[in-house]
Amino acid sequence: MADILVSPNVITITASSGSEFRTKLRRVVSLGVDLGKVTALNDLSRRIINGELDRFQARTELEHIDQMPRSYNRWLVVVMVGLACAAFSRLFGGDWIIFGITFGASSVSMFLRQELNHRHFNPLLVVVACAFVAGCLASTAGLLHLSDQPETALAAAVLLLVPGVPLINAAQDLIRGHLVTGITRGVTGLLISLAIALGLLLALSLTGVSL
Repeated sequence: MADILVSPNVITITASSGSEFRTKLRRVVSLGVDLGKVTALNDLSRRIINGELDRFQARTELEHIDQMPRSYNRWLVVVMVGLACAAFSRLFGGDWIIFGITFGASSVSMFLRQELNHRHFNPLLVVVACAFVAGCLASTAGLLHLSDQPETALAAAVLLLVPGVPLINAAQDLIRGHLVTGITRGVTGLLISLAIALGLLLALSLTGVSL
């Protein structure tokens, strides 16, 4: 029989047989989101439950999932994130100039996020830095008098930083009764939101743009 305890910082597994047991701990060193691996793990867990794999096959599959490359090229991610944020600026009522400024600001911010995460900087500082850069670039709409809707570019350019996954997972964990993990993820989402606000505040203070 195996008992598993998952927390934001460590995974603990205890395997027991009669009066004998063995416990192993593994530290969680990264909290990044890779939905491709999440999907593969969900599929693997269902196959194990259905008895399709033994423990040796399951281990081989886990090692394969661990080595899986990301589904999309990083430059494609940068471009698509930029387009997504720019599309939101249009939904918010922005004009085509705001669309272009938002695309540039969010694309640069996404590239910076990839670089800083690759170098293992503190996640909250990464969010502050990315929000600051996006805010500074989006502020050009007001600084250069290119549009009378600079607030739209500022709001849309940082949407890539919104902690959707932590907040959704927090709600799911709380509903399922996993209080420690749920509260931790909820607080993480709150801190990320505050980091976004701090980055934008610093950008507005530097550029002097008022909303």
